[in-house]
Amino acid sequence: MNEPVNAVIFEGGSPGSLVERELAAVRAAALLDNLDKLNRVKEIGQVYLATNNRRLAELARAKGATVAVNRLLPRSFHFGEELKRLVLKHRLSKVFYFSGAGCPLIKEEEISAICRRLSGGTGRLITNNIQSADLVAFNISGAFNRIELPAMDNVLATALRDRLGLKLELTPLSPGLLFDLDTPIDALVLGDSPFAGARTRACLAELDWDYSRLRRAKQVLNGNYREIVLIGRVGAPVMERLNSRLRIRLRVFSEERGMKALGRLERKEVASLMGYLLERAGLPDFFHYLSRVADAAFIDSRLFMAHNRYSFSDRERFLSDLGRFEEIEHPWLKNFTREAFFCPIPVLLGGHSLVSGSLWAIAEELNPGNNCL
Repeated sequence: MNEPVNAVIFEGGSPGSLVERELAAVRAAALLDNLDKLNRVKEIGQVYLATNNRRLAELARAKGATVAVNRLLPRSFHFGEELKRLVLKHRLSKVFYFSGAGCPLIKEEEISAICRRLSGGTGRLITNNIQSADLVAFNISGAFNRIELPAMDNVLATALRDRLGLKLELTPLSPGLLFDLDTPIDALVLGDSPFAGARTRACLAELDWDYSRLRRAKQVLNGNYREIVLIGRVGAPVMERLNSRLRIRLRVFSEERGMKALGRLERKEVASLMGYLLERAGLPDFFHYLSRVADAAFIDSRLFMAHNRYSFSDRERFLSDLGRFEEIEHPWLKNFTREAFFCPIPVLLGGHSLVSGSLWAIAEELNPGNNCL
């Protein structure tokens, strides 16, 4: 008998500030919506959830999940060690791993198709992103218990490829397999779209977050050959999708893709041409010039943070994404966010997911298409 694929989900953390707790609540809601999908996919066997969120654990158990971790995760928490412990303890042979609220728009048929690919032979390794994976499906081999797994889940796919010699396969491109609920701007994109699940919609409706800049930017995207600037870790697929779905003109400044996976961020080696321009022009002039060449801008602000060797808390980064500069303490980030907020054009700030899955989802919303495996 063909063994089922078991889903494994890790979702934890210790959100301290209000904005962190708000995003954590949205992520938990999206995860529970995904549990409903997993329960309806016949190829999925058991779902295992590793979390230190006691309320989430209770709700997941009610949906039939096995809660593998229900304690406060220590500061020394190591993702790879916890994943290996879970896999070996439950003797899993086929694993479909999700990161927290990764892939909240995934469809049941997409889950099913990946499971079928995984069951089609041994040594399979499937992911949605080589450099920063949110989804990794793989067969367990005899060498699994002897290899060292990474401390962070976003490099799990490359670690399995390199340490087990597996051939890595990419999933097709779709909103369901690219969109990641990573920052507040992603939550705003989700909340202003028709795609969110029932729990996620209800959670977002309770938050007093400002959608006005996002809606202004979407109006520009839906126009007739307006100028759109993309800055940050922008990949070719999202450029192609925007150009094929929308009547726009793109100005793209793509830099430092893979800065986390390649260790450049950790080694403080990130260097950005746009970062140097920002330094030379100064914040007011940079955003003034931006408004002269664009009608809307989507900025992966983590590029500028890394270029300047800043290591901000989640609270400050998330407040910047929401444009709430009054609450930010760091002078540079406060001024950067203020200039972006008052720029004559709508400027959206976020992480890599903003210039990847979020833009992909917006394009799909403005010009729907068929995106199934």
